[in-house]
Amino acid sequence: MPVTDNPVEALNTALLWLDYAGVAVFAASGALVAARHKQDIITFGFFAAITGVGGGTLRDLLIDAPVFWVQRPGYIMVCLGIALLAWFLAGFNWRFRALAWLDALGISAFSVVGAAKALSLGVHPFSAMLMGIFTAIFGGVIRDVLAGQPNFIVRREIYISATILGAGLFVGLRLVGLSFWPAGLAGFGAAFALRAVAIVYGLHLPSFGQKSPHESPHEDKLS
Repeated sequence: MPVTDNPVEALNTALLWLDYAGVAVFAASGALVAARHKQDIITFGFFAAITGVGGGTLRDLLIDAPVFWVQRPGYIMVCLGIALLAWFLAGFNWRFRALAWLDALGISAFSVVGAAKALSLGVHPFSAMLMGIFTAIFGGVIRDVLAGQPNFIVRREIYISATILGAGLFVGLRLVGLSFWPAGLAGFGAAFALRAVAIVYGLHLPSFGQKSPHESPHEDKLS
């Protein structure tokens, strides 16, 4: 079923700024991980950049599109600027508590941005939803692998579920003819609300063989 309102024009304006905002948020989360591990300024920049553009890079490679940041160096400059800012601000006590919330904002934005770009290039709606999910989670996966710490997706938390909800809702609403902004806001809002509730209340999906969901949210199990 074709999307009735192709968002190519939106991608050239509003979606571009949303993309920059998502990159900046994820770059901040990468820089904060570098702060947690007491790394130097170069590592701050590297972690910020790889986290900020990692998911979008995978998406563009999979859909055979030009990698978004190669001809737009502003993306990397934003990452480096965020890293420098974090270097000076990371001494405050809020930095580690902010990581989960920055990550929640990033995955919510990128689940929509990634799906929207794929749809605009004619990718099948189901695959476009997957591109939204990959865009949302892959940068964080690289960040945590390089830092040698457990990623959110290998802890029994509601994380991927939030990106599925955000990307799936956005794609579904576009398919029934809703315009870009209402669909995008709905997808972002749903993903962020689900992730926020999970953070605040420690909600998680049942693990294999588990009969009761009421266990400690801090156990590192598959989600």
